[in-house]
Amino acid sequence: MDEKDIKSIREAQKGNKEELGILIEKNNGLIWSIVKRFMGRGYEKEDLYQIGCMGFIKSIKKFNTDYDVKLSTYAVPYILGEIKRFIRDDGPIKVSRSLKELNAKIVETQRQYLNRTGKEMSLKLLSETLKISREDITMAMDSAKPVDSIEESTYRDNKTDSTVSILDKISTGKDEATLISNKLTIKKLIEGLQSKEKEVILLRFYKEKTQMQVAKILGITQVQVSRIERKVLESMKIKLIS
Repeated sequence: MDEKDIKSIREAQKGNKEELGILIEKNNGLIWSIVKRFMGRGYEKEDLYQIGCMGFIKSIKKFNTDYDVKLSTYAVPYILGEIKRFIRDDGPIKVSRSLKELNAKIVETQRQYLNRTGKEMSLKLLSETLKISREDITMAMDSAKPVDSIEESTYRDNKTDSTVSILDKISTGKDEATLISNKLTIKKLIEGLQSKEKEVILLRFYKEKTQMQVAKILGITQVQVSRIERKVLESMKIKLIS
């Protein structure tokens, strides 16, 4: 990390709003990349972005400029954590007003039928009475069911005789924050390559082509492919550790 970035971070830590704004703008792509992972869950993307910015600001306040790590790498778990915390605290599922109203109508209809006949109302009879499809009724009833927390102890592991949460069951055991940070860093480095360099790297490491195949596709020699590949990888290595 260069001296200019260090100075900017230190100024932001002292309360300099202008420097803080510059840092946010400089890391805008990072924040949006993480926000996109949470799209489609019933939240406005701008709201998630603002929450992500809050996480990024927290990372700045806690960042030690003596660390041998980039701010962007350090900030990833803070941004992720802030967004996850917001979603967790705001409720696991967003239910539309129409579904809530339909479910209330279903509950009242079932109650009246039970009081009148002493029997449970079948799904078919509910559908005929309310003139609503069975699928819509099922959806409305399911929306009112409590949601299990993935962190709640749900299962018992017979081998260890300990309780296991759903999260434990589905966890990959990987450091998600580090993986995301690495992918974003590599993506940023690739975007900064020249056209020919980018084509070589994408074909070699994403399309898994041999140097000979890449040479044939691009109309250059294998020696040129090897030279470009070596030059780019060395350049990336220097940038990653700098």
